[in-house]
Amino acid sequence: MKKVREKLAEIGFDAFLVSDEKNIYYLSGFPWGLKLLIPVEGENILFVNSVNYEAAKSLAKNVLIELVGIGEKIEKKISDVVLRGRFKSIGLDKMDVSEYWRIKNSLEEVRFEVLGDVIWSLRKVKDESELVLIKRAAELTSRGMERALEVIKPGIKEWVVAAEAEYEMRKLGSSGVAFDTIVCSGPETAYPHGGLGEREIKDGDFVVIDIGAKYRGYCADMTRTVIVGEGARMQKHIYEIVVGAQRIALNHIRAGIKAKEIDEAARKFIVENGYGEYFIHNLGHGVGLDIHEPPMLGPLSEDLLLAGNVVTVEPGIYIPGLGGARIEDTILVEKGGAIKLTGINGE
Repeated sequence: MKKVREKLAEIGFDAFLVSDEKNIYYLSGFPWGLKLLIPVEGENILFVNSVNYEAAKSLAKNVLIELVGIGEKIEKKISDVVLRGRFKSIGLDKMDVSEYWRIKNSLEEVRFEVLGDVIWSLRKVKDESELVLIKRAAELTSRGMERALEVIKPGIKEWVVAAEAEYEMRKLGSSGVAFDTIVCSGPETAYPHGGLGEREIKDGDFVVIDIGAKYRGYCADMTRTVIVGEGARMQKHIYEIVVGAQRIALNHIRAGIKAKEIDEAARKFIVENGYGEYFIHNLGHGVGLDIHEPPMLGPLSEDLLLAGNVVTVEPGIYIPGLGGARIEDTILVEKGGAIKLTGINGE
């Protein structure tokens, strides 16, 4: 939290009130806090309810614990702490409008301002302890993908493939899935987020599997596309273009490059092969405590890649009525290039 304090002092704020539970966990090590107040000077205060009070005393780091008991209003607790600290300006990571006004009405003289980048500027560069957890999540994701590919065959339901992948990740230590598992086949592979998961896989289908494990709060993300049976020449061509686009992107990634340049390189390859109109999303996104976070890899991105960023690279081609293909891996950005954290032996 030292870096948050330094940033606040630099921009002239007295304190920072954190509401997002992922941000609270990132800063305090406690996943069930209600709010976290970080003053430029003084003790950090974590607000928790009665259910989580004892756990917070054991797990939370570098904070004083403020209990919000049954029947007590957190707005009153926050107001009391702010008035005691004589804070005149408070930054926010986020807050819903109704909650903001409940607090603001009792602190009319205090200036509040959303300063979302204060924490994102820290979170998007992972330290070594975070990378250990992300790498484990990536290993679990890769094992889940291996299992999914093992069971795919004509006649199996999409949801059975999803269940097999999730069970494999779970039994190896995943705390859950990073997002709803996507297994889609046939024409529904033209939808980037899949269909209902109820279809029976058939010979000649494209099958897209998009999965992610979560480990101690941190996520990974991986997609593979397979053709069941022999497949058509056009399917194989689309698949090869997607693989080629990802390879080009990975070869461009390094610390110091603009994120949009990675998207441009992959997109150019797809356009040159005649499928530009069918690549309908950004090339990738950051991964960490959230499955989608900065930096973004897309045409409108203003992000600069930094050593310690963890991103996905996921080019795709989606043709209505035919289907689509996507290949995705979780990638660590380093000074000298990209390191794939997900993958399957023999790829």
